[in-house]
Amino acid sequence: MGKQCEICGKKAQVGNLVSHSNIKTKRRFNPNLQTVRHQFDSGEVRSITVCTRCMRGGAVRKPVVRVEQGE
Repeated sequence: MGKQCEICGKKAQVGNLVSHSNIKTKRRFNPNLQTVRHQFDSGEVRSITVCTRCMRGGAVRKPVVRVEQGE
């Protein structure tokens, strides 16, 4: 998968970089994507690429880290 959020589908947008003399050149606005481990409703844990808006909004459920008792 490319640079796209796997939950909301947010991806790069195209716009103009405007100089002081008002010359316009193309540029890209990339979303802030992070790779996080997500636990699905079926219990499966997998790494997915999501935007920070989905992480803050509660769309990502992180798995519980289990610490085993050692010797």
